[in-house]
Amino acid sequence: MKSFSNTYIFLFSAGLVILVAAILSFVSESLKPYQERNIEIEKKKDILRSVGRAENIGDVPDKNTYIVEEYSRFIQKSMVTNIKGEILEGRDAFMITSNLKAELAKPSDQRELPVFIYTGEDNETRYIIPVRGKGLWGPIWGYISLNDDFTTIYGAVFDHQGETPGLGAEIREEWFQNEFKNKKIFDDSGKFVSIEVVKGGTPDDNPYGVDAISGGTITSKGLQQMMFDCLGAYENFFKANKK
Repeated sequence: MKSFSNTYIFLFSAGLVILVAAILSFVSESLKPYQERNIEIEKKKDILRSVGRAENIGDVPDKNTYIVEEYSRFIQKSMVTNIKGEILEGRDAFMITSNLKAELAKPSDQRELPVFIYTGEDNETRYIIPVRGKGLWGPIWGYISLNDDFTTIYGAVFDHQGETPGLGAEIREEWFQNEFKNKKIFDDSGKFVSIEVVKGGTPDDNPYGVDAISGGTITSKGLQQMMFDCLGAYENFFKANKK
């Protein structure tokens, strides 16, 4: 039987590892544009959903084209502000949103805060704010749309990376997201209060609270903190633009 030296075995193994690594790297790079495109489409879909759009996505043959067209039609403008409420020129709101984790890791006075502007058929305007925080098992995120009074929530969309099915994962369900509609983030005195996610439930006439998810207390509190932190960063922008 022919035997092989240790050197031969080592070189053969090393060459095989390098070949496999090169193939995997090539495949990864080849797929990267498609992955980035899918992420872009998903973000645009959620931005639209926060204002009640993209409602026909289940009925169209080409979902990507549908989302791109809907987004171009209704999200005609965006802007970037800072914690002082100043508009920052020459910034790309969508690009910042695509790396929101890194942006939120900056000191608050250095953050660039994206705003997406929705214009409907009858010229009604909504302002959409991306939010990101921590759940029980990983990151949670979403989009909050506000009426042009910058006080009343028009719609909300939330998602997560790894929350528990049937518990914290319920934040992505429509019944939970609908609770946020018409809630207020400023009280009657003009103080920013955000939204409280109340364990055990809150009265329907509480304009500042929604019911927490049963059995999902940590995720619910994480979502509450996420909204307070992220929306609170826009407080000066909201106050400067209130009608």
